[in-house]
Amino acid sequence: MNRTGRILLVAALVTVVAMAFRVSWNALRDIANAIGADHTAATLYPFVVDGLMALALVATLVLVGRDRTFALRVLGTYTLASLVLNYVHGLVPKLHGATVDWGRLADWDPANWALVLLATSLPVGSIYFGSDLVAKVLHHRPAPIPTPVTDAEESAETISNRSTADLTESTPAPLAVTTVRMPDPVAVDFLKSTLPLKPVPTALAPTPAPAIERRAVAAESPRPRRATGRVPQVARSSRPKRTPDQLLAEARTVTADWPDAKLTAEGIRLAVHTSPANARTLRETLRSERTGKAVA
Repeated sequence: MNRTGRILLVAALVTVVAMAFRVSWNALRDIANAIGADHTAATLYPFVVDGLMALALVATLVLVGRDRTFALRVLGTYTLASLVLNYVHGLVPKLHGATVDWGRLADWDPANWALVLLATSLPVGSIYFGSDLVAKVLHHRPAPIPTPVTDAEESAETISNRSTADLTESTPAPLAVTTVRMPDPVAVDFLKSTLPLKPVPTALAPTPAPAIERRAVAAESPRPRRATGRVPQVARSSRPKRTPDQLLAEARTVTADWPDAKLTAEGIRLAVHTSPANARTLRETLRSERTGKAVA
């Protein structure tokens, strides 16, 4: 469809929607008056119902997938609600002259309650569903349009995809095969003398290779290990080995001003320079001494 046709189609749709809105105007306004709306609210009430239908229709044309299904459901729900309210307006003549009591749209109480609930819930639903549809439309990202192929690529692809039957050149005619007659075979006379053959030289006798003399070779010995001796006196540690009493005395001196929380085996080991086992023993001894002094 060309551009002019599309413009005419949209104009016709807008005209039909506008006339349908005007027809439904009186019914929805009288319904709003019956449920307690003032003059201004009753005048705006048709925009709430039929206006959301127009919004849902536009969202249906823009959205895709699950969002489009949601817009269609909103459009169908509000269309059905408007139909019910127009139907009730046609069944109750008192609504035309605004002589009906407030909150009374039907004589049967359950039906009246359902109709009042429907009429009063449509404005709230318009706020919720209208906001959701506008947000979906604003956040919608259309699918990217593929880049058109150039004319040369299209022509090349078209020629490559053509079948053999579509080609302009016809299949070449089969070539005629000419039969060539071969001459008859001639019998060979086996009694004819033949040239003497050259004598075949006698193969020379192979010369025996000299025997390899086997000699005794000493097995390769591994790399000799370097002789290790005693550690020189200079390389030895100069610190003499301390007795347990000496270690305890040194530990008492070092940890005299230490608090109980700092009195650990690791701290004693680093301060006294001893083994972890000795450090644990010293820790227990010092703790027991401090506990005995505290009790005394």
